[in-house]
Amino acid sequence: MSLDLATVTTGATLPELALPLDRTTIVATAIASQDFEDVHHDPGKANERGTPDIFMSINSTNGFLDRYVTDLFGPATRIRKAALRLGVPNFPGDTMTFSGDVAEVTESAVVLKVAGRNARGAHVTATVTLDQPIGGIQ
Repeated sequence: MSLDLATVTTGATLPELALPLDRTTIVATAIASQDFEDVHHDPGKANERGTPDIFMSINSTNGFLDRYVTDLFGPATRIRKAALRLGVPNFPGDTMTFSGDVAEVTESAVVLKVAGRNARGAHVTATVTLDQPIGGIQ
């Protein structure tokens, strides 16, 4: 489903995207973003640091956040700014479900409030600012 930035309105609810997370996804996305911290691929090291298993990296979270937005508005979407805050971790076996709404629409930008949640609560909350397409609001 692709939404049109030129016609989206303040208060609009964004469709959800559920992402099942397995061990391979968590490890591969950490490595792809060159985050080699052991807690993202070594269960023993993660246990030593007080977590029950490996967990998703912030770079991976940011990538999935970008994917959620570009899946909604199309691959040409220009993300001007993403301010995010991490909450509970994502572990193998979790499903992270993104949802959000349109917080503001101006001539030059669309501001989204987005959350990615798992069964324990909010993994990430974010404010994402998108550039309006050339020509602004139709």
